[in-house]
Amino acid sequence: MTTQHPLTEQAEALHALGRDDEAKELLARRLAEDGEDGAAWVQLARCHLASREFDEVIRTTAEALRIAPDDWDALVVRTYGLRRTGRRDEALAAAREAVRLATQSAMAHVALSEALMAWPERMLDSVAAAEQAVRLNPEYGGAYYALWKSATFSGRPDAGEIREFAVRQALRLDPEDAWAVEEHAGMRAAAPGARLPAKASAYADALAASPDSTSMRARLDQTVFRMLRGTRWLAVLSLCIAGVSVDLFPTEGETPKELPLPLGMRLYALFLMAVAWGLGALLRYRSLRQGVRLSLQSLLRRMFWARLVLAQAVWGTLFAVVIALVPWSGRGIPQALFWTGLVPVLLTIWFDRPRRR
Repeated sequence: MTTQHPLTEQAEALHALGRDDEAKELLARRLAEDGEDGAAWVQLARCHLASREFDEVIRTTAEALRIAPDDWDALVVRTYGLRRTGRRDEALAAAREAVRLATQSAMAHVALSEALMAWPERMLDSVAAAEQAVRLNPEYGGAYYALWKSATFSGRPDAGEIREFAVRQALRLDPEDAWAVEEHAGMRAAAPGARLPAKASAYADALAASPDSTSMRARLDQTVFRMLRGTRWLAVLSLCIAGVSVDLFPTEGETPKELPLPLGMRLYALFLMAVAWGLGALLRYRSLRQGVRLSLQSLLRRMFWARLVLAQAVWGTLFAVVIALVPWSGRGIPQALFWTGLVPVLLTIWFDRPRRR
């Protein structure tokens, strides 16, 4: 077994921590000392790959292969650089050579799976290569990512089962694996019968594991907005309670309630509104996870339509309270208040549908 130079080992540790710029500086020092250190060239290529500097990946792996033409590790890294720069034939050749040199390496088979994905007609072969990687090393998380990715585009009838298996195994190895957490959140949210709070919790979990995920942020915001949007229906319900209590629209042929209503009936209407809001909003909010609550507060600061939703809910409820609480002697004014409170709420429910999507 070849012993790496201390600077290369330090750079490898920095790369594992995501500190690729610092790792590159150490590797530059090492290669200035000894430009024939193949391991340093391969590690530098990995740092460039993490930084999405694909042309540099190709250049540095070429140096490594000049020094050691049978370095299958360099061929694996080179495969990704070639694949990302559109050189799919060369990428496939590099991956196949890596598999030939290291038949029992799961990493080599993962690289082959990645290279094969450049051809839509070879997706099934890509899945097979990823499955072979899983068989060779069931403890290698990269194999499950390759299996999930290739199955996603394979068109296989059992692709959903394969993806679910890959996600669960990846989480077994690393419960904080970003892609697996995100995919698992999507699976939880898409489960039959999943309610909005459960979906929001799933997306909040994924966002905690991957704070920079724009897709999870967007999904969480959308779900929270849908929950917030529901508060306007509580305003509509409150207006209906007030309208029924005051008998604003008496049925033809029936004797309308005598106005003003007794204080007890008016207080009972307010009690029903409080119950509706308590069960529909307050208890629901208190049961939300802290991450979802913070997202709700953030959404109200960032999104005009979220603030408008809340304002409309308050608007309709205030009119309902006034209708129920005031001892009206006639129905003309409370009817006008009813429509004044109801129409803007219903209009915004209709017009914000594109924002909900």
